[in-house]
Amino acid sequence: MTNSKQEIANKQIRNVTNLAIAINIALCAVKVITGLLAGSMSLVSDGIHSLSDMTTDLMILIGVRLGSKQPDQKHPYGHGRLETLATGSIAIALLFVGMGTIYYAVTDIAKDHIRTPHLSVLIVAILAIIAKESISRVTRRVAIKTHSAALYANAWEQRSDAFSSLAVIVGYVGMKFGFHHGDQIATIVVGTMIALVGVKVIGGCIDELTESAVDSETIELVKSTINSNSQIHQWHNLRSRLVGREIFLDLHILVDPCLNIAAAHEISENLEKTLHELITRPVNITVHIEPDLPSMRK
Repeated sequence: MTNSKQEIANKQIRNVTNLAIAINIALCAVKVITGLLAGSMSLVSDGIHSLSDMTTDLMILIGVRLGSKQPDQKHPYGHGRLETLATGSIAIALLFVGMGTIYYAVTDIAKDHIRTPHLSVLIVAILAIIAKESISRVTRRVAIKTHSAALYANAWEQRSDAFSSLAVIVGYVGMKFGFHHGDQIATIVVGTMIALVGVKVIGGCIDELTESAVDSETIELVKSTINSNSQIHQWHNLRSRLVGREIFLDLHILVDPCLNIAAAHEISENLEKTLHELITRPVNITVHIEPDLPSMRK
């Protein structure tokens, strides 16, 4: 069941990422060429951002491929952390792209370079916003559906590219009204947004690598499922963690001490089956069965 969920999710992730790669290649070429011809630093930076998007798309594909490998003797809990590392790589790339963009814009202002607006810059920026916002929304929907932190980070990266194109437009308008450094200021805004997204994603990766619990919504679902089972008299020691997109849960349940081993095991199996059906992402569950005796209650 878990493998089937993972295969379906992987296919969806690959499809939307391949579409994003095609869009990023086209946008990168158009932005950089137009930016160079029109002398727009912000549009060239925006084109480089699209190129970084394509790089992170490739990291997504690599991360999904490696993270989906089956558990082996050396990695009994699977290879999900490789997907987390892919997410971290995306975030670090975002951070450096943002900082580099800010540096070049500040340097250009210091040199007092005055740039003139060109209509082609405005047209390309508008088309880029439409394309990137569209693919960002599609990617975000797939990320939420598949519970892929890496893909969700990539959706934000795509949206930051749309925002950066919006900043290009603001810079264009500023230059039209006589603010000669509007293009460079727009570039700084672009860089700041990119860097902040990178910092946010890095924080999420650190949470996962430090064995933080899964989201509260999933925990409440697990608790309500256990409480609704009348054969489970009590439960305790519920723990959770994420390994890539897979949830690992373990808990202790107390059942009638008069039950034989087979009957007690059936209760555990039914609980695991129900949780597998209710939780949309892959889940690995370990249930420890205890007799419902006063000394065992907590």
